[in-house]
Amino acid sequence: MFLFKDIKQYQQDLISSNTTCLDAVEFYLQQIADNKKLNAFTAIYAEEALELARQLDLKRKNGEPLKKLHGVVIAIKDVICYKDHIVTAASRILEGFTSLYSATAIQRLLDEDAIIIGSCNCDEFAMGSTNKNSVYGPVLNALDNTKVPGGSSGGSAVAVQAGLCMVSLGSDTGGSVRQPADFCGILGLKPGYGRISRYGLIAYASSFDQIGIFGKSVYDTALLLEIMSGEDEFDSTASPNPSRGGTFEHRDNFMAYSDIQEKRKYKIAYFKEALHHPSLDHEIRENIFLLMESLRSDGHTVTEIDFELLEYVVPAYYVLTTAEASSNLGRYDGIRYGYQNKDNIKDLTEFYKQNRTGGFGKEVQLRIMLGTFVLSSGYYDAYFSKAQQVRRLLVDQTETIFADYDAVMMPTSPTTAFKLDETSNDPVAIYLADIFTVFANLTGIPGISVPLFKHSNGMPYGLQIMTKKTDELTLLQMADYLLTRQSQN
Repeated sequence: MFLFKDIKQYQQDLISSNTTCLDAVEFYLQQIADNKKLNAFTAIYAEEALELARQLDLKRKNGEPLKKLHGVVIAIKDVICYKDHIVTAASRILEGFTSLYSATAIQRLLDEDAIIIGSCNCDEFAMGSTNKNSVYGPVLNALDNTKVPGGSSGGSAVAVQAGLCMVSLGSDTGGSVRQPADFCGILGLKPGYGRISRYGLIAYASSFDQIGIFGKSVYDTALLLEIMSGEDEFDSTASPNPSRGGTFEHRDNFMAYSDIQEKRKYKIAYFKEALHHPSLDHEIRENIFLLMESLRSDGHTVTEIDFELLEYVVPAYYVLTTAEASSNLGRYDGIRYGYQNKDNIKDLTEFYKQNRTGGFGKEVQLRIMLGTFVLSSGYYDAYFSKAQQVRRLLVDQTETIFADYDAVMMPTSPTTAFKLDETSNDPVAIYLADIFTVFANLTGIPGISVPLFKHSNGMPYGLQIMTKKTDELTLLQMADYLLTRQSQN
């Protein structure tokens, strides 16, 4: 039987002929078929994945050296373009649309001999925290099918959680990688803004969006980040700067650092307003406090600091992202591609209206209307300009914090995964669930959810770590340290 621990072990098994790429692909295709009820995938690329696996096995047999992702089976969120494959953003408005090009991130994975096995379900246009806002229906949490997997990248999270692929890609605009990772008990990394090119990522809010990574090991997550990172001629916002300390050097420098983790003492901050927030589950709060006390005992500095702007992050986030969404989604009109409704058409305006009414789901319509409102005459200064001012204050205060500390720790989500029918009639409650994750998107810093805990209700939850912009290396090293520390206790 095929077993997967991490990419490094998998490739060692390939070299020693203990397994083949074909074995891996056949195994995951069977896993996907056996777990169809989870609704994690919107499309499966079975035949081409099998053919590529055969080609890679032949290359290896002929003595060709292995590329960094040789035979690694990856799933991608249905908002990331893959040439000649359907991409719909889980929306009827893009029904039947085939991408004309591959996202830069996807192309860089393919160039290293990765195998893309399929596209994953998500909230429509990445708008949601439950993965219920999808034209394909909700994704189910593999640990408890009555619970949501989180959103918007719920399908990508469940694909890793349930062992339907080795690693997967999602997108994170306000927590859409970290929150599903928290609910599913896996690693979820949102790199700093611009670390990975957004070219080929269907836009929700362009100054917030970032491609993220789901995995079960820090090694795998670091490897994918190293490969996808870097400047891109197709995306002017992609960062040309290398990570602090150079490239991640997934095999040597990063993993060698793990051997001396215990010698480094971190300076860690946490927000008083976050750990004492009334929405935070009591058990989550207590276990995070216990962990911080344990870190202090190990010689790390853990300090409580005031962050009075926390109550403004969710309002500012939703004003700015909906404003950007109303602009970005204006291109979908049903004329050149996607969903089209020709019934009872009187004029062009009516044609647009019917296409968008039938093509967009309720949550997307709500956010477009809210974004249009905050950008409208008479309200722009009262809402959009104020939200931009809050963002500036957040960025300035964040830079001040990281001048003194290596990292900020806080919960990923106020609660563990909630039931499918929970808060369905209370959108405000859903939006407030993003209170601990949107901060990283507003400020552009990297964040990761590390699966460290299990609640008395049986569901997992993680700890969120954030570091200063461009310092994903420290972020990954801290995640590795905490997981290694946990396994030794």
